Amino acid sequence: MSTLVGTPPRTSSVLSTAVPNPRPFRLVRHSLALARRSLIKTWRTPEALIDVTLQPVLFLIIFVYIFGGAVAGSTHDYLQFLLPGILAQTIATGAIAIGVNLNTDIAKGIFDRFRSLPVPRSAPLVGAVLGDVVRYVIVTVSTLAIGYLLGFRIESDPLRAIAGCLLAVLFALCLSWLPVFVSMKVRTPGAVQGLMFALIMPLSFASNVFVSAETLPGWMRAFVDVNPMTHLVAAVRGLFLGTPVGSHVWWTLAWCAGFVVVFMPLALRAYRRKI
Repeated sequence: MSTLVGTPPRTSSVLSTAVPNPRPFRLVRHSLALARRSLIKTWRTPEALIDVTLQPVLFLIIFVYIFGGAVAGSTHDYLQFLLPGILAQTIATGAIAIGVNLNTDIAKGIFDRFRSLPVPRSAPLVGAVLGDVVRYVIVTVSTLAIGYLLGFRIESDPLRAIAGCLLAVLFALCLSWLPVFVSMKVRTPGAVQGLMFALIMPLSFASNVFVSAETLPGWMRAFVDVNPMTHLVAAVRGLFLGTPVGSHVWWTLAWCAGFVVVFMPLALRAYRRKI
């Protein structure tokens, strides 16, 4: 009897072995919760989507009807050529918004509240990137919608067309880690926007977005041939129009991996130092 009474209780040890760790996927769970916050913020401020809804409409109308006859001899032929490029350009510039928004949130002290919460330090950035997927889907749908109203037609099968859309969204999702990194290094949202436009615009115009790469001067071709935008546009154009894509899909995927491998760790490191 004395042995039984003196035996210490084993309740805590039994529970520790019987109950599994309730938080094996903390980063994923908290990142998704913060992505939902980003989606709610976008839903309540629809004017923030003007750049991904109005911009492709303006670009298509201006370039097709002003330059289409001179460049391709026909507005319809130029529309078929131009729309994949406009989609790639707009979806790339749409990624700039995440850097501006993050820099604004940091200036307002919102990330100080995140730091006081029991969430992984990287969850706010990962959640913001995941939440921006909706913007990239919207720009894809709006570009194709206005393109169809103007006369654009997909000439390949539906699976290749969907693959082209998914490739463009994936490219923007991976590229978004660059403006995230920039937002951690500069002081103001205006500086983020100005610096990112200075980086994106040369990628857009020194590529095959508006004209065939073969028409560009030789000294520029060296840059055009390695430009990630060139590979994305060529891949999407081939998937939409049923033309050969060559190795452009693989080059685009390689660039996507490169953006994540390089800029995601840099962004997370800068974020930990900044917050």
